[in-house]
Amino acid sequence: MVALRDPDHGCPWDREQDFQSITPYTIEEAYEVADAIARGDMDDLRDELGDLLFQVVFHAHMGSERGAFDFDDVANTISDKLERRHPHVFGDEEIGSAEQQSRAWEAHKKAERAAREGSRAPSVLDAVHSGRPALQRATELQRAAASQGFDWHDAASVLPKLREELVELETAMAQPGGHQQAVEELGDLLFTCVNLARHLNVDADETLRRANTKFEKRFRRMESRVQRQGGSLEDATLTEMDALWESGKRAGSE
Repeated sequence: MVALRDPDHGCPWDREQDFQSITPYTIEEAYEVADAIARGDMDDLRDELGDLLFQVVFHAHMGSERGAFDFDDVANTISDKLERRHPHVFGDEEIGSAEQQSRAWEAHKKAERAAREGSRAPSVLDAVHSGRPALQRATELQRAAASQGFDWHDAASVLPKLREELVELETAMAQPGGHQQAVEELGDLLFTCVNLARHLNVDADETLRRANTKFEKRFRRMESRVQRQGGSLEDATLTEMDALWESGKRAGSE
């Protein structure tokens, strides 16, 4: 990293980067790690973890250039945090279950936030960072609210809210000039879908990733069938494509 960022002999692209410009790559590498795990590809996971580690090194080096922090500071900070939040491992506190550990973890986080924020009115939502991907942040906001008892009892009880949000979206779409309201209602609908995923004990992001994969397989299969017949999707009608799509679904070869 030192060589890549060298002002005289480094890589022009690497020298031009800053925290903001590198952030999308950092997020992309984290998703590629998750994808390798989902596919069970250990060789690819090894490579993707290396790419993600490089992002950490990149940010740490830019921090060092500013005199703000370096890689050792990053490693020491997380080490100190893990020791502080695991007194039952690194100290004398006793915790007998994963549930107790989760409660203790949140208590430690709350104390740390209070120390950082001083007189600011504390909120259980303070720990949910605004920079997280939208699906992940929605899940964490909901979990934080649920920790205070603001939650549905189970997955089935979310369904009426889901139907309510869908009706509100349909109503907004039917109104002249209701585009902005429809956008807001669509956001509410997506947020409720995340709530349903949480109550089904599934990760909303991973669930959507699987849906993406399924869609891609079906679309490619439909595309291949048309091409084998000497045509293209551009020339096919929507009715023809729908028939091919349903045929692929019935084949059950996902």
